[in-house]
Amino acid sequence: MIKPHGADELKPLFVYDTEQHHALNKEAESLPSIVVSSAAAANAVMLGGGYFTPLTGYMNLADSLSVAENLHTADGLFWPVPIINLMPSAEGVEAGSRIALRDPNVEGNPVLAIMDVEAVESVSDEQIDFMAENIFGTLDMDHPGVKTFKSQGNVLLSGPIQVLNFSYFQDDFPDTFRTAVEIRNEMAERGWGKVVAFQTRNPMHRAHEELCRMAMEDLGTDGILIHMLLGKLKAGDIPAHVRDAAIRKMVEVYFPKNTVMITGYGFDMLYAGPREAVLHAVFRQNCGCTHLIVGRDHAGVGDYYGGFDAQTIFDEKVPAGALEIDIYRADHTAYSKKLNKVVMMRDAPDHEKEDFVLLSGTKVREMLGNGIAPPPEFSRPEVAQILMDYYQIEG
Repeated sequence: MIKPHGADELKPLFVYDTEQHHALNKEAESLPSIVVSSAAAANAVMLGGGYFTPLTGYMNLADSLSVAENLHTADGLFWPVPIINLMPSAEGVEAGSRIALRDPNVEGNPVLAIMDVEAVESVSDEQIDFMAENIFGTLDMDHPGVKTFKSQGNVLLSGPIQVLNFSYFQDDFPDTFRTAVEIRNEMAERGWGKVVAFQTRNPMHRAHEELCRMAMEDLGTDGILIHMLLGKLKAGDIPAHVRDAAIRKMVEVYFPKNTVMITGYGFDMLYAGPREAVLHAVFRQNCGCTHLIVGRDHAGVGDYYGGFDAQTIFDEKVPAGALEIDIYRADHTAYSKKLNKVVMMRDAPDHEKEDFVLLSGTKVREMLGNGIAPPPEFSRPEVAQILMDYYQIEG
């Protein structure tokens, strides 16, 4: 199986030893504690599950600035976005102290992790802007990622952590949430060696389904990892439980058995386009995947990124040998009325726009909200029914 990023084996920061786990929970009761941001909590969950191997905790300011500018830490580890714990203030917390990090997303703010604080650093507004502009390509506060990043605060806590729980993800999504450790183990049990990953924060329509099939066939993989984001999204995005149900129904009806793993990961969407695509590649390599599908406007939002920026970044900013995972480059996919099948639009140069079944997201939401199923060329009827039920309840 493909090696993890920057290490010979996964380095999950979750404390699996029962006695040690109990002892740390007990210790946390007497430690100073801080409720972290949702973004920092999501970073802890990803670190706990081994997704962010080989990191040992939150980055300091030097590493964060270096990653933002050059996609590598100060000591040379390739990494696409800063993994940080920013907060408005950290009164009473000093370098060398040990603190409990509390979860902002679970009632009662239970302890999420214990942190050995190596540094407490003030980050200037200029440094915040420098990082934001490099990560997101803009400082526009209408960009949801920029808004979240710039609202966390100007105090940076760095240092290693020991993770004690996986926030709400295990309880809310027991059949879907999986750590990188669990995904690797299941791939080994299935005998999968060559695996392509499909990233999604949305339900999957016919075009997504066929794209997965194309990638599997073109690459000759043993299977596909449909890996959905389970964390926080922007307003208007379909919630994880609805998306999960729709994807499971599609796979159950339309894919052969033992060709698809449906899993999810506990992270908040960054909407960072190209940089987030590279992060997706890093942690899919840590999951054991050999390939990642990167499509049009991958991890994008609005018109902030060019349609294929998330593909070209792998040519322009990812040094040769920095990653072992390969990218499967996809074009926009749509149903061809001429060919009676879903195709990549680049593979149909003789087609006009009207030869495809093309529906905007706004138009699809409008149809679903009115109880009208999109055409079967766009969405499987079983999937459309789940989405119609959701939109009519919401409406």
